[in-house]
Amino acid sequence: MASVKKDDRLTRSQSFMCVGFAGIFSKTVTSPLEVVKIKSQVGTFHSKRGLWQSFVLIYQHEGLRGFWKGNLASCLRLFPYTAVHLTTYKKIVHLHMDEVGFISQWRAILAGGLAGAAAALATYPLEVAETRLIVQNCRQPTYIGVVHTLSKIYRNEGLLALYRGFSLTLLGAFPFSVGCYAVYMNLDKLWQEPPFRFTPLQNFINGCLAAGVAQTLSYPFETVKRKMQAQSARLPHYGGVDVHFTGMIDCFIQVIKNKGVLSLWNGLTANTIKIIPYFGLLFTCFEMCKQVCLYRNGYIVSPLSYKLAPGVDQSLGPYELEEAKRYLKNRNFGSGESSF
Repeated sequence: MASVKKDDRLTRSQSFMCVGFAGIFSKTVTSPLEVVKIKSQVGTFHSKRGLWQSFVLIYQHEGLRGFWKGNLASCLRLFPYTAVHLTTYKKIVHLHMDEVGFISQWRAILAGGLAGAAAALATYPLEVAETRLIVQNCRQPTYIGVVHTLSKIYRNEGLLALYRGFSLTLLGAFPFSVGCYAVYMNLDKLWQEPPFRFTPLQNFINGCLAAGVAQTLSYPFETVKRKMQAQSARLPHYGGVDVHFTGMIDCFIQVIKNKGVLSLWNGLTANTIKIIPYFGLLFTCFEMCKQVCLYRNGYIVSPLSYKLAPGVDQSLGPYELEEAKRYLKNRNFGSGESSF
């Protein structure tokens, strides 16, 4: 999967905030595609006539704000998801490292899958709230806001309703990890050069390609999960789901029986289109935030460029650099240019 590269010149809080802001911005910009995708997966009437007509019907029935339904829940989910994912991933990787600190790519991908499952468990109720908010008609809403959605589901349907379909997250992690592994194992054949020589553009393309393959393989599990999140006997038209079912296996059976096997990939076009702008904005916003932080930390001369500050040792961490500056200031090394 595409991910932002760690920079030791940033503090932990700065890295976390950069990732969070970049994620929120990219999610918000690509929210219309996410709304169309989820409505297609659930099977609401908006998705019956193809991708373009879905946009038209949503606009006609719900207006522009219909394209950003559930976006707040998605953004709120980002911070705890990232925190749990990073913490769990580091601990799992540390357990599987050898004595020289090496970990195989397959183990690293598996660690990412397990960390993703832990993060999904911690934030799953927000994903359910996002699905319910997207599927409902915002002109005749059942839910008003994220907190109201969570509390109403809990009161009317119980705690387990907030985790309905979670097992599909775990099942989908296997084909997802296989897709990532298959792509990354063949990158040297694709580019005809070893991975350590890849340019930033090549790494971006690699991330998008891995995301596309992995998400396509795990997409049926995602589709059934969204249907399970949306369906409720307490909602009008059972939540707008196009098939009625009693559980996970029955949902697969009913979808294939009534809609055909390919319907398990409904919304894949919108999802695939979303990959490039999502990761493009994610990388761009992260780099912009990182430049501001590097400027504040004293590593570069301007937040608008990567021109390094003269005399500053770029290998020092931010706290080490601050200590060096304080030491030189206290020693009064004069007005000449000092080297850190």
